[in-house]
Amino acid sequence: MREGVGPAPDRFGRWLRDLRISVTDRCNFRCRYCMPREVFGADHEFLDRAELLTFEEITRLVRVFARLGVRKVRLTGGEPLLRRQIEHLVGMVAGVDGIEDVALTTNGSLLAAKAAALRDAGLSRVTVSLDSLDPDRFARISDTAVPLSRVLAGIEAAQRAGLAPVKINAVVKRGMNDADDVLELADFGRRRGLVVRFIEYMDVGTTNGWRMTDVVPAREIVDRVHARWPVEPVDPHYSGEVAERYRYRDGGGEFGVIASVTQPFCRTCTRARLSAQGELFTCLFASRGHDLRALLRGGADDARLEEGVRALWRRRTDRYSELRTSETGDLPKVEMSYIGG
Repeated sequence: MREGVGPAPDRFGRWLRDLRISVTDRCNFRCRYCMPREVFGADHEFLDRAELLTFEEITRLVRVFARLGVRKVRLTGGEPLLRRQIEHLVGMVAGVDGIEDVALTTNGSLLAAKAAALRDAGLSRVTVSLDSLDPDRFARISDTAVPLSRVLAGIEAAQRAGLAPVKINAVVKRGMNDADDVLELADFGRRRGLVVRFIEYMDVGTTNGWRMTDVVPAREIVDRVHARWPVEPVDPHYSGEVAERYRYRDGGGEFGVIASVTQPFCRTCTRARLSAQGELFTCLFASRGHDLRALLRGGADDARLEEGVRALWRRRTDRYSELRTSETGDLPKVEMSYIGG
């Protein structure tokens, strides 16, 4: 392999393996920890369609990233199912040489109508964000008129389509859903054959009013589940897996916790993130991205794109979660709705 081209580690020896692509900044939910309505209200200006990367541009970048070592692609948003004909993009990405896994994270509100088409197009897995099984609490957290029943129907449709095991991502915030919801969601996963992952409330962006006192440590969540159904740790599927896995000793499946705040995993992070308008972010907590759309639309060939991305990754020193203090919460950071989780 010639110098300057191909896979390379960053300054901490972390290899590029995962690419998360936001396909839209729009969402039909207004979750308090992500897109609070007082910021993302009726007068908020979302990206114009012409500013979004086209499916062809996304696929071209995926080919570049695949040559740099990426094997897994996750499509996110905003809400990715709001992007028209998203199943066509799934098929295009799944057909790229080197890509072994194409996943999607969604709020589930439009999943019932799309699950089969997504699977037929080549989607490997789907993750549904769901923070409560109580209809009233669900409505308060998501701040949407979409009923909980529609999300549950989407989960069922994904399972019928063969996108199994479906994963559930639940952000746990003190005073919001840390009382009954944790055990109810765990039980839901056990009964339905779902893998529930509890996520510590994070200081992504600057609009969610994050405070350390709102964080429910993953250890507390594991202890609570273990007290109801004894569990034991499970080895990770692969190096760099963000979720700590636990299986129920009675054979009731497994769940996971993502402890970005109390147990940072920066030193094994292999993820890059691409915004809907083509900015590359090398950390979820980054304050700025690198404009790849300008290169795409400015006539750069694939070799130039590859060399540019490789150089950016080699300079990467991100480890925000390891450095987090009470003062870092107010630092400028890109919003999660802009680059996905």
